[in-house]
Amino acid sequence: MVKKSLLAFVTFALAVASAAASYSVTFYQPVVVNGQTLQAGDYKVQFTNDKATLHQGKSVTEVPVKVENTTEKIATTSVRINGTQVEEIRLGGTHTKLVFDKTGAGTN
Repeated sequence: MVKKSLLAFVTFALAVASAAASYSVTFYQPVVVNGQTLQAGDYKVQFTNDKATLHQGKSVTEVPVKVENTTEKIATTSVRINGTQVEEIRLGGTHTKLVFDKTGAGTN
């Protein structure tokens, strides 16, 4: 009984921890994410099924995102940029990439 309770608690704790995961990215120049301009700097990225939240200090930007799984594990977090437009963020240590629209409305 105790083992089952402990296993249920550990499973729940892992689920909560994975839902609150955040990743760090650095933009070395101003970039555009779904129509929102972000200044150069270090950001913390969190996401749900359809929304990414980028934190820089007190500034918080939320944008729509498409979460995709890759077949291979991604070694390091990287950002794919076309001009100044962020197209995707690949999350190191996972099979996850965040794909952003070229146009869109985020909240800042």
